[in-house]
Amino acid sequence: MKVSASLTIRDKKTDKLVWRKGRLYRINKSKPRNKGRQG
Repeated sequence: MKVSASLTIRDKKTDKLVWRKGRLYRINKSKPRNKGRQG
């Protein structure tokens, strides 16, 4: 999982941005390489 200062959606069809425990996560079940966390 990559950590970045600002998250964006890479793939409009499969990426989801979700808030968990006060942090923003990018989830993609079909492409796990796109996982990321902000901050």
